[in-house]
Order: sequence, then structure tokens, then C-alpha cells
Amino acid sequence: STARYKYGNKVLRCYTQHDRTVYPVNPTESEVESLPAFKSVLDCPDDVEAVSIITPPEVSYHVVQDCIKKGIKHIWFQPGAQNSDAIAMAEAEGINVIHDGSCILVVLGFRESA
Repeated sequence: STARYKYGNKVLRCYTQHDRTVYPVNPTESEVESLPAFKSVLDCPDDVEAVSIITPPEVSYHVVQDCIKKGIKHIWFQPGAQNSDAIAMAEAEGINVIHDGSCILVVLGFRESA
């Protein structure tokens, strides 16, 4: 999201604060936090191996379908994005899935002022 108060934007900034390579996915924006945004996971560069999902659960299911098509190896559902059918589908495909409610903002440490 381009809205800095939304969790998707905070997660993006958290990754960049920790020098991670990030490809924002947003179906309606062309840029997020000065980074080019991709319309879907399928449009991201081919070397992407991991995805953090920060969407409503009903959208998460479709994101996981795209992750499977893309060959993503790791998926981290951020709190509130979990979808039990999507988790089962990803695990059945051999994808490493984090869905225990842990939040990247806490795990890496997010600085709002940065």
C-alpha cells in the first residue's frame, strides 16, 4: 500500500530498513515507497523465492495460487492474512509456510521513524 499507516507499507519499509531486496506487489499502484510495484506475484523477477503475504484471507488464497505458479519456495503469512485452505495448498506443494502469527515487524524490528 502507498498509505504509510497500513501494514503492507510498514512491512515493505521494515524489509528495506534491514537491507532486504523487496518487490512490492500492488494491483493498482505503479510505485510504492519509491520502488516499482508489480501487479501480481507472477510479474515479479524470476529469482524471487520468498513472499510475505499481507492481504485479507480471501485474497491470500489467490496470492498463494500465484506463488505456486511462480515456483515460490517460502511464504510468510503476516497476522490476519492466514487462510487455512491457502496454507494447506501451499504445504501440499512443498512450500515452506510460516503461519504461526509471528509478525515480521516484531521479528526484524520495525522503526516507524525510519
